Amino acid sequence: MRSRRLRSRGNSSEWISGYLPSANRLIEQHGGRYIARTTSHEQLEGPRRDAALRILIEWPSADAAKAFINDPEYADHLANRHAGSTSYHWLVEGKDDLA
Repeated sequence: MRSRRLRSRGNSSEWISGYLPSANRLIEQHGGRYIARTTSHEQLEGPRRDAALRILIEWPSADAAKAFINDPEYADHLANRHAGSTSYHWLVEGKDDLA
C-alpha cells in the first residue's frame, strides 16, 4: 500500500466545482481510494504550516499514483488546481523502515 499525502491551501475556490467530479472519477479509475479529505486537522509539532485541506489517498502502487497525476485527462484539472491553490504532495510507502 502506498498513499499520497496532500496539503493544500486554496487561493480561490472557482476551480473546485469542476475539479472534484473528474478528479474523483480518475482517482477511482487508477485504483485510488480516499482515506481522508478534511479541513479538521491540527498541527502538533514543527514550524507552522497552514493548510485548509488535508487529503490522504491510498493507492495500490506508486505506479498507479503516478499514472493518475500524469493522466492526460487530468492535465487541465491539475493546471486549474495549481492556479487556484498552493499544494504539496508526498507519495509515502506503507512500510516501517525503523522496525
